[in-house]
Amino acid sequence: MNIHLNSLDIQQIEHRKRTALINSLSGFKSLNLIGTASREHETNLAVFNSVIHLGADPALMGFISRPHSVERHTIENIVETKFFTINHITADIFEKAHQTSARYPREQSEFDAVGLTAVYKNNFAAPFVKESKIQIGLELKETVAVKSNDTLLIIGEIIDLYFPENIWLEEGVLDIEKAETLTGSALNGYHTTKLIKRMKYAKP
Repeated sequence: MNIHLNSLDIQQIEHRKRTALINSLSGFKSLNLIGTASREHETNLAVFNSVIHLGADPALMGFISRPHSVERHTIENIVETKFFTINHITADIFEKAHQTSARYPREQSEFDAVGLTAVYKNNFAAPFVKESKIQIGLELKETVAVKSNDTLLIIGEIIDLYFPENIWLEEGVLDIEKAETLTGSALNGYHTTKLIKRMKYAKP
């Protein structure tokens, strides 16, 4: 038997259960750690499941940040310094990555709190996660306010990209399974994946 919920039914579900339900509807999502630093060089690290591809020329990526109703150190640092990193999550660090979602005070670095390593490369202003196999450095290009729910779309251009040579396939894509990148579901599900088939470019 299937369940049918209309908008009124959804609104009447207890808040945390409703949040979990709606967050699971979009299916499997990317999982990444976003690294930032303040002007005072206080590092911050936070797990996000909303990173998206926005275009290849210029090379743009973005992510959604929740409403700024409480301190959002990631967003504050990005707006202040204009730089951030996106780092893939693998099976050997996902528990530490998940712990970064806890609300640590600004003066407490999540890198230190969860046991991950901040590393700076080529004078880039934001820290990468040393333990991550795919590391992306981005410069802030714009922030877009989503008026419907007061979230923000943060858009960055890729400035630096690091990954193991053996995961770069001849056609250009990265073999993210070989890199052991995980995917996520809802707010707390971590999954491995298995490629079924890589399809050719579709034409009429």
